Amino acid sequence: MMALSVSSVVKSLYFSGNHSRNHNRNHGPNHNHSLKHNKQHSFSVSASLNPSPYIPKSKPPQQQQLYQPFRPPPSPLPSQFATLDTAGRIEVLANRLGTWHEYAPLISSLIQDGFTPPSIEELTGISGVEQNRLVVAAQVRESLQQSNTDPDVLSAFDTSGAEILYEIRLLSASQRSAAARYIVDNKFDGKGAQNLARAMKDFPGRRGEKGWESFDYTLPGDCLSFMYYRQSREHKNPSDQRTSALEQALKVAVTEKAKNTVLEELKGEGDGNEEKEDEVGRAVLVPVVRLKYGEVAEATSVIVLPVCKAEKGENEVMEAPFECRSEGEFGVVRAEKAWGRWVVLPRWEPVATVGRGGVVVSFVDARILPWKVNKYYKEEPILVVADRNNTEVVADDGFYLAKVDGHDDLMVQRGSALKENGVKESLGTVVLVVRPPKDDTDDQLSDEDWN
Repeated sequence: MMALSVSSVVKSLYFSGNHSRNHNRNHGPNHNHSLKHNKQHSFSVSASLNPSPYIPKSKPPQQQQLYQPFRPPPSPLPSQFATLDTAGRIEVLANRLGTWHEYAPLISSLIQDGFTPPSIEELTGISGVEQNRLVVAAQVRESLQQSNTDPDVLSAFDTSGAEILYEIRLLSASQRSAAARYIVDNKFDGKGAQNLARAMKDFPGRRGEKGWESFDYTLPGDCLSFMYYRQSREHKNPSDQRTSALEQALKVAVTEKAKNTVLEELKGEGDGNEEKEDEVGRAVLVPVVRLKYGEVAEATSVIVLPVCKAEKGENEVMEAPFECRSEGEFGVVRAEKAWGRWVVLPRWEPVATVGRGGVVVSFVDARILPWKVNKYYKEEPILVVADRNNTEVVADDGFYLAKVDGHDDLMVQRGSALKENGVKESLGTVVLVVRPPKDDTDDQLSDEDWN
């Protein structure tokens, strides 16, 4: 078998194309006519030599493509690569010559020349996902340079830093420098960088939530602390999960005000006035969580539950399938009966404990909840997860799905309120309330992310 370099193969493709054009010019129109079905040939670097459009002769007109994905403007090519031809650029990428942020701009230059991510992957071995990560991370690194970030911080990302810098793409240029410093100081990996970026991006939208004003928005540590502090309130009190989240919040908090707020929560203290206003209180065992974009896709385990509409009344809840299980090597989901509406949720602990008999009821807004909800999400739709195996009204401070006299729709009621009305059986015990994702915490790129 003859060993060929990427450079020699690419050059041979160009020479064969030029030879074909010259050959056509030396023959008459009849010869051109006879070759009209074999105008363009190109070959992949493989033993089979299957035709593949890796070296396009010209850029395809944009109107042929219905969707043009957004791509950030390419970084300027490093001086050592500026004079390379196409074959040379491909060879640099195939052999990873230099640091990642030096050869990453070559990907954008090839795409500008008409290459596609699949063709670049075939020639260089860099997958389409990795191409995107390298290009975006190089853009982030360039913005850090323009923000006069400490050179020592930048150099920390020279080796395997693309995955980490890619995660802070969601932040503005002014936030990235502080985040990069925090990542280096705390030796974060890609997952840690992702959590930090989400915490910093999410913080402004949490204005008005309990404890928000005690944390400093300009400090990455305080933003991360507030995220753990907020997550602790999604677990029942007391619980190991709640204590663990608060301990994490205390560990990363920077300002004294933030530390004191977390300590008060950890010790079970708090503002007595707030307890009177907040009817949920610490005795309620129903977590209220906000689903994140992509959280279901990233979950290691999920659960599928039938969905009913609150306005359809109690009959739909009673008719919904009681069991839905996965079967076989592929985990094919099979329900005991046909049903029109389903939802997939991460297998959170409150949901996982339900097992057979779980059901989800969708409400158009959160005003059906029997506690005082935050004004910023009062009118948003919610999903209520209930356990139909536990229908007896037992706990006064528990929450139950019930049909209330004088209302056609289903309601969520406290156990004490149902007992006062003589109700002993409900449609199910509420175990979880799910709020929808917020647009301002979406991981999609926007124009300002590239400043």
